[in-house]
Amino acid sequence: MKLAELVEYLDDYLRINEAGDWANALNGLQVENSGNVNRLAVAVDACEAVINAAAGQGASFLLVHHGLFWPGLEPLRGRTYRKFASLIKADIAVYAAHLPLDRHPEVGNNAVLARLLGVDVRGTWAEEKGAEIGVWGEIDLSRDAFTSRISQVLAAMPRLVPAGPATVRRVGVVTGAGSSLIREASRQGFDTFVTGEGPHHSFFDAEELGINVYYAGHYATETVGVKMLGRHLNERFGIPWSFIDHPTGF
Repeated sequence: MKLAELVEYLDDYLRINEAGDWANALNGLQVENSGNVNRLAVAVDACEAVINAAAGQGASFLLVHHGLFWPGLEPLRGRTYRKFASLIKADIAVYAAHLPLDRHPEVGNNAVLARLLGVDVRGTWAEEKGAEIGVWGEIDLSRDAFTSRISQVLAAMPRLVPAGPATVRRVGVVTGAGSSLIREASRQGFDTFVTGEGPHHSFFDAEELGINVYYAGHYATETVGVKMLGRHLNERFGIPWSFIDHPTGF
């Protein structure tokens, strides 16, 4: 498949230009290759280990949630040089989708995670940079059973602040670093909020507002979108694909 055709499709499908994002996200094609895509690799982060793994697999296109430029402007030396040198040597293009992937209704991190957890999605919430990126929905499950389900879906045991009811019924989902939204989740009437990570003081936000908060891992909660997008591209274009797992523990 031609690189230009794949990029055009992704830009349109993910609505890359419809909402804002952090400046360093640089959504879309970040590095081009010689023009053809024969194998796709997907990952959460465009780190050196992932790039080397993609090269080892013979990938010609690397699709990530967090792109190459999150650290900001850096000289092309040391680790930054090694990453770009590896990409050019292996002829790998890099495409990043941050908030566009978070908010997508079909392959987005939040919608996919909610569906995998058995939540009946009813709407969106949590505006970020001009668009609502989170989803919310309903379920009827004991808190212990919901904890087990999260663990099974993400292959990681979540940290739980059990400050809400023992039966989970109204759930908000925002993957990644969503702890700043605990107060908004409470205002929305959610009894449970699923996100990735949060700082020490967020425990007291949950406790004092009476809401269950699950910290299921920044990395773990954001594996679901790139996997679903890789599967989607395989089904649509027949491109072989693989997920490169490089967990951070956060």
